[in-house]
Amino acid sequence: MKKFGIGFILIITIILVCVLGFGYKTSPEPNNYYEVYLNDKSLGTIASKEELEEYIDKNGSYYKNKFDVDKVYSPKGLQIRRLTTYDGDVDSVSDIYGKIAKKESFTVRGYEFVIKGQRAEKEGEEAKLITQSIYVLDKDIFKKAIEALIRTFVGEDKYEAYIEDNQVKIETTGEEIQNVYVDEDITVKETNIPVDATIYTDASELANYLLYGKDQKAREYVVQAGDTIENVAFNNKISPEEVLISNSSLTSTTNLLYPGQKLKIVETNPQISVVEESYLVEDIESAYPTEERYDENAAIGIDKVIQNGENGLERVSQRVRKVNGVINYVIPEGKTVLKAPTSKIILKGTKYIPDVGSTTSWGWPTDSGWRLSSGYVWRTNPVTGRRELHGGLDISGTGYGSKIYATNNGRVKEASYHYSYGNHVIIDHNNGYLTLYAHMSRINVKVGQVVARGDVIGYVGMTGTATGPHVHYEIWKGCDYCRINPMSMY
Repeated sequence: MKKFGIGFILIITIILVCVLGFGYKTSPEPNNYYEVYLNDKSLGTIASKEELEEYIDKNGSYYKNKFDVDKVYSPKGLQIRRLTTYDGDVDSVSDIYGKIAKKESFTVRGYEFVIKGQRAEKEGEEAKLITQSIYVLDKDIFKKAIEALIRTFVGEDKYEAYIEDNQVKIETTGEEIQNVYVDEDITVKETNIPVDATIYTDASELANYLLYGKDQKAREYVVQAGDTIENVAFNNKISPEEVLISNSSLTSTTNLLYPGQKLKIVETNPQISVVEESYLVEDIESAYPTEERYDENAAIGIDKVIQNGENGLERVSQRVRKVNGVINYVIPEGKTVLKAPTSKIILKGTKYIPDVGSTTSWGWPTDSGWRLSSGYVWRTNPVTGRRELHGGLDISGTGYGSKIYATNNGRVKEASYHYSYGNHVIIDHNNGYLTLYAHMSRINVKVGQVVARGDVIGYVGMTGTATGPHVHYEIWKGCDYCRINPMSMY
């Protein structure tokens, strides 16, 4: 019986040892792995962060050659977080690499230039903040591109003299650049750039984009007999200045063209605003005024010139602000009469003021000392940024509040405010022509009023869509808004 008891106890002991003793294991050490996230979504777990980064760099040889860089990095949205776990299962770095490559682009180290500026999307709308990023691998590329753009708009020799402080001092007449700068707010930061982004590695390529924008293709124009730079520009819906910019052999809008000459035609679309502020002194002819006298003994419609007119000469000083080569603000500084003009006197066969204007003799809408800041040309609208025909003349330089004159006899058809023209006057000359005068600070006539050439109808301002004080002057032939080039009437 004792033997049986001892044996039973021994068997129970062995069972307990097997179940409790040999079945117990010491707790294992936890593993330090890394959880890989892309845009906050887990892609898996890897054993080594460094191994994945080396694998990405090793497999980036194509981009290293393309961008001439030493290293390729992970996408911006990739995060690798340390993970402590008892789980021993991990993914291979090649599997994780494949998942990343399907979802996001890898990156290279470079610089992001952010350009912020104001621009109106549509005519009449308020300007809005427009932001764009430009990526380069070397900051000097951006600097050189901006420098090239400035030289394009300001002029190589003029800009060189300005930066070297070697401009010719004004003794009598001349121009002195006082400041050149970019109007937009530009910031830069070093960052990782996706390899599928537009990355500029050449300064001339970036300068071309800053000048023309995206997808601008040059057209070829073969010069015909009688062509001038101005009519080539107009017929191809670009400005004369754009012809000069795209054809380096041309230096002035007065350059002569020859039949068969090939010109590049490209619309500019500047991505930044190069501002040039200068002080200008020049001798400008002042147009002679036309004085009309009335003879009640002569038949209506019989005109006789009793004194020929002769232009005068004035030395005019102005502060001029250009944006991308186009005048957008003129401030008069002074005016000296070198030679007074002689009036042209016409004797008309009536005492009363007729509301029918002449078809052969037109007056000028401003005082002397004026400057054309824009002609009847195709251009990029400086406010909206859209390509359009500028259907009249922008006449600057006489100063805010200076007088605006009717250019011919007629009857006031409209005198009101328009969102784009601002305070404006339209005169029907009852001879097949109408004229429009826009951006007035104040209107001086009423609808239905008969005006004579030379009557003050308003004052220079900048109401409506205008970048500076000037009068926008249009001539219509045959119908409302049937615009013609006003200079063709002078």
